[in-house]
Amino acid sequence: MATVLSVSGSPSASSRTNRLLRHLDRRLTAQGHEVIPLDVRTVPAEALLGADFKHPAIVEVTELFERADGIVVGTPVYKASYSGVLKALLDLLPQYALLGKTVLPLATGGSTAHVLAIDYALRPVLSSMGAAHIVQGWFTLDKDITVQDDGSLSVAPAATEALTQVVDQFSTALGRRPVLAAAG
Repeated sequence: MATVLSVSGSPSASSRTNRLLRHLDRRLTAQGHEVIPLDVRTVPAEALLGADFKHPAIVEVTELFERADGIVVGTPVYKASYSGVLKALLDLLPQYALLGKTVLPLATGGSTAHVLAIDYALRPVLSSMGAAHIVQGWFTLDKDITVQDDGSLSVAPAATEALTQVVDQFSTALGRRPVLAAAG
């Protein structure tokens, strides 16, 4: 099927956002997609903050975006917007890094006051980067995501239902991707 780059824009390895993305990655893998996880926090800070386009890590990340058919972008919401580490990475990618890609935006946060961050903060950036199709995203409240003592994840039933629906719509959209004709 398709190659999916699953990008966690959380600055924390143990965040709910990161764990939720990796949980959803398993569903996409079960649907036959190759999923490549990318935790932005693992990209060297000097490359991100110094805008070092030639840094090997930035070159590698750019190649991952090029290789992917679809992109899942997950972020915690801080101050009514997506995370700063995600912004730093997106700023270093080529202007049209998402050209022809299907994109699923996801966000987590502590309050429903941040629910529109996907549509008013993240979606415009993804669109400006050339995304062919940005499917319905989803905002999940932190209280609906529980990390068990064994490290496993539990998601509230209503949130699970909604997440399953948006992931399945993303998967379906990947299956309908138009083949881009080679220039020449």
